[in-house]
Amino acid sequence: MPFSKTFPKTIVGSSYPRWEEVFLTKEEELVQEKLCRSTNQKMMKECISDAKDIAKESNLKDFQSDIIKIATTLFDKRASHEVFFKEAKCKDKFDAMGKK
Repeated sequence: MPFSKTFPKTIVGSSYPRWEEVFLTKEEELVQEKLCRSTNQKMMKECISDAKDIAKESNLKDFQSDIIKIATTLFDKRASHEVFFKEAKCKDKFDAMGKK
């Protein structure tokens, strides 16, 4: 089932918007998934580095498991899900449709 997102489209002379559903092609979904994966890998590496800095600055012992716990917590706060990337792509498509 293809990924889709619904957006409100303003209708002239109406108080209510018309909802339009925007679908991603399989290729667009795969591109967004790859972008999300590479972004998340980069972000996790940054989180591990930040966690090491936090442990060092806080005079915590440099146990690998503690570093990973801190990094995971940071990642959870920073990470975007694949859905975010796909929704952003749908919004781009929706905006482009309105400009035609």
